[in-house]
Parts: sequence; C-alpha cells; structure tokens
Amino acid sequence: MTSTTAAAPEVAPFQLFDLTVVRTRRLGPSILRITLGGPGSGGFRGGGRDQSLSLLLPRPGQREAVVPAAGGGTWHERWRALPEDERAVLRSYAVRAERPRPDGSTEVDVDFVLHGDGGPASRWARTAAPGDRITVAGPAVADNIAVRFRPPADTDWVLIRADETALPAAAAVLEWLPPGLQARVWLEVPCTEDRQALNTAAKARIRWLVRNEGAACGVEAVRAAELPAGTPYAWIAGEASGVRTLRHHLVRERGFAPERVTSTTYWTRGPGEERARKARSEASAAGSGTPEHLKPEQAQQVAR
Repeated sequence: MTSTTAAAPEVAPFQLFDLTVVRTRRLGPSILRITLGGPGSGGFRGGGRDQSLSLLLPRPGQREAVVPAAGGGTWHERWRALPEDERAVLRSYAVRAERPRPDGSTEVDVDFVLHGDGGPASRWARTAAPGDRITVAGPAVADNIAVRFRPPADTDWVLIRADETALPAAAAVLEWLPPGLQARVWLEVPCTEDRQALNTAAKARIRWLVRNEGAACGVEAVRAAELPAGTPYAWIAGEASGVRTLRHHLVRERGFAPERVTSTTYWTRGPGEERARKARSEASAAGSGTPEHLKPEQAQQVAR
C-alpha cells in the first residue's frame, strides 16, 4: 500500500484580520500610535521593514465599515463586488512594530498622522479606544510583496528620506539594518515635538527636518549633502511630488542606478488627490503589479 501525505493548504499572502484596539498613545502633536491585536490577529505575519497593511474604514455617515464576507476569491475581489458607495474605504499604513504574544495573537503598532481635515482614517483614529474593532487586510506570510525595502546584496550604504507619513516605515527599516552599515537619513516632521528616539545598529547619520523650525525640506537637504562612496541603495517615501523630485535628483544628478532607488508615494498633495487615487485604482485593476492588499488605495493619505 502506498501512503500519501496531504499537502498543506497554501496560505494567501494577504488576508482579512478582525483586530481590536489594545491601547493608544500620543507620540507628539501630530502623531498617534494605535496598538491593534486580539484573538483575530492570529496568523498575522509581517516581514518588517516597510511592511504595510490596509485599514477598512467606514464611510461618512456609517457607524461601521462594510467589509467583505468570507467566501471564494481574494478579499480584494470580494471587496470590489460590494456597492462602490457602500463598501469600506481603504487606507494603507506602515506596520511600525509587530510583537507575537504567548497566546498566539499578535500586537501591531500603527502610527497615524493627525490633521484637521477630517479624512476617514483621522476620524477613526481620533476616537479609537481600547476594545474598538477594525478589519484590516494584512500579511499572512512574512516574505510578501508589500515589503519594498530590499537593498541588493552588494549595497555599501543606504539613503533614506521620509516625511511624517513614512516615518513609521523609516523607523522600522532603521531597526532592521545590519550592524555597521552606513546610512544617510533625512526625516521630515511638522513640529519639534514630533521627533522620536530611533534605534538602529547601523552606522546611521540621521538629520531631522522640522518644518516649524524653518528647516530646508524636500530635495534641497539631500542635494546639499556629501554622500558616501560605494554602491548605494535609496528608499524614499512620502508626498508624491517630493518623491518624484528626489528620485529624479538621485538618478539624473547623482547617478544612482534606477533599480537601486525604491520610491513610494504615501499621499498626494492638493485637490487632485481623489482623482489620483482613482487613477491608481484603475491602474491596479489593469494589473500594474501593485501588491494585492494595497489595491486600490496604494498611498497612505495625509487627508485621512
């Protein structure tokens, strides 16, 4: 008799998790940390660095978000099948930290930039309290395509540039960097009190660009810097126009190889934001290669 062993079922890289607010903590005038967890977090497996998840948020006038029911296909296919004017609003955020718990659950820290414009994520975050529930689309396998910080093996040093929306990802990347690796880091925040203590074993030179102190932000700060010799890798994230300008500077003016510059738009400035978000949605549906769990809202939005 021939014995056979059934193959383990394949785990979808991104799944829906029903999470509970564990605690909240203000990190500065502009930044609020919300820790999520609870029994529904079992199976959450992030890859660190700039790992992201997507929040499913209620629309204006809704008390609860309309989320996809269990069923066939991916969560995103089920979400798209819901009426467009009813289904949950998606917003993507970096996972600042992830901590497995002895009971098999996982705690996930998500940092929110708070603005007075009343966007769906800001509205939710401002009133979030322990015990509140939220559904997120997150990773179930650590090696997933939502982790974009991937320096090649021959990297001699890294360049990191982030505004406040990308600060949680940049902080997580710094913690991940190997000991002794050279890093040049520019972090832009609105207020002096928004600066944070950062941990890294890398040989990192970190410069805070504080807008209310009149710091030169954007590409100017990097353009004025003397960069190390050797083979670089750059990760830049934040507002769309700033990301584009800095990428152009690094590739066209500094001579970085395009494939060694990872650039990610976290938000788009101005009244065209909704149109830009719709364009990203259409591009995702056409198979542009956007990670499944980020469709159709790839960017974190300051208008939260």
